[in-house]
Order: sequence, then structure tokens, then C-alpha cells
Amino acid sequence: MQEGQFTGFKVAIDSSGIAWIEFNEPERLNGMSIAKKRDLIEVLTQAQMDNAIRVIIFIGQGRAFCAGDNLKGYTSQAPDSKLLPSIPPGHDNALGTYNSLRHISQELNLTVRKLDKLTIAAINGIAIQTGLSLALACDFKIAADTARLGSATLRFGLLPDEGGHYLLLEHLGLVKTMQFLMRKTIATANEALELGLVNEVVAEAQLRQRVTELAVELSEGPQVAMRMLKRSLYQATSMSFEQACEDIASRTAITDHHADAREGGNSFREKRSPVFNRWLDDA
Repeated sequence: MQEGQFTGFKVAIDSSGIAWIEFNEPERLNGMSIAKKRDLIEVLTQAQMDNAIRVIIFIGQGRAFCAGDNLKGYTSQAPDSKLLPSIPPGHDNALGTYNSLRHISQELNLTVRKLDKLTIAAINGIAIQTGLSLALACDFKIAADTARLGSATLRFGLLPDEGGHYLLLEHLGLVKTMQFLMRKTIATANEALELGLVNEVVAEAQLRQRVTELAVELSEGPQVAMRMLKRSLYQATSMSFEQACEDIASRTAITDHHADAREGGNSFREKRSPVFNRWLDDA
């Protein structure tokens, strides 16, 4: 995975394999563009293929995590990204809107969800529409007490078309999602916690520290088993009980015979803390 500055965000990786993706256009409330989404998809694909990356954190600068799409990007040519040449932004006709959604906006959230590395959304401020969906696609959501979360697409006569409706249903269920979207709710951090949209709320000044603590904890766990478990959990949401049992049995056939499992057993017998992931250190 490559460090450095990309379109609208920068990437930094620490020695324990924790990657920080930091949106750095605070003057634009870290709004999304076609070029930014394409760079994110490519960077996340690099992260998936890089075994050294264990945890990925998303965070924003300024008072927004991400305040949705830059609507001007619907009618203007996107600038070249760092990684890829520019493409038409779409949304100029029905087919353009379909293609832009399926291959860019929705693909970003699908890419986040398909990662087997664990992801954390550090919601430092406003998370609206695309920003909310990106956060909900992550495995863990920690919000600053100053954060605000909502979809609000109906305020513009638009839909949560990047997959936000599904992600809200996943977190809230049908009744609460209907109310959340139809009434154009913008929830405070504590209201989001009560609804189940976030795992935890912390003081704004403590957000980075708390997220770092969680990321370190996750990075020290048995990576192969954790990645297998993550995939099984998401798979199980759309499977029957029998199918979910079959899925996790096939994964267990791998994890039970991995070096981390042997280390787990040895450390238990020797009454010490396990030291997992030596296979990664050796690599």
C-alpha cells in the first residue's frame, strides 16, 4: 500500500500495519468527487493485497468527516487523480448516472465492505450522505461527541443511491430506517449511539487516541482468524443457519491448522499472553 497524498486525502502507515486514510479538504467539508472515490478504491485495493496492512482507519480534518458529494462534480469534468486519468463524471443522462453509481460511488462502499482487513471510521464531525454510508460500511464506528450523522438526500429530492439505504437497514431495521430517511434526520453523536449507528462516542479531543487504542488492539490479534471471522459474519447475514455453519466450518479447517492457533494453544498451556502473527513478521 502506497503512502502519500492522493486526491482529497493522504495515507500514512505505522510500523504495526495500521493505515490512516485522512480526508484533507476541510474547506470543502471533505466532500467526495469522482477522482477522490477512484483513488480511494485503488488505495483500498492495494491495502487488501498488502499483508502488512492489518487495520484501516478513515478520519477527516476540520469539522467534517465527509459532508457528502460535491454536487458540482455532477456537471464538471473531474480533475486527474494521482493514480488514474480523468473520466466523465456521469450523471449527465440516465445511463451516465447508472454507470457512475455502479462503478464509482457504490463500488467504493462495496470495496470497503469486501476488505478482509478490519476498518474503523473515526467520525470526527459531520458525516452526511456519502460520508455516512462510508462510515457505516466500516466494521467499527467511533464518533466524536461533536459529530452529526444523517442522510438528508430527500432535502434535495435525491436518493441514498450509493448503498446508504441498505447500510441503514443493516444497522437500524426497516421501521427506524424509514423514519430516519423520510424525516431527513440529522442525528447527534449520542443519538447515533442510541440508534446503533456507532459503537462508541468520545470527547472530540480524545478521538484519535481512542481510535489508535482500538486499532492497536485489533492489529495484535490473530490476523488470519480475524479476517476469516469477519467474512463469515458478513456472509451469515444473508445465509441460512445451515449455510452459515458450512461456511465457518470450511474456514475453520484453515484457521485450526494455522501457526496462530498453535501459538494460542501453547500460550494457554504456558500461562502467558499469546504472540500472534509471527508469519507476518517473518514475511
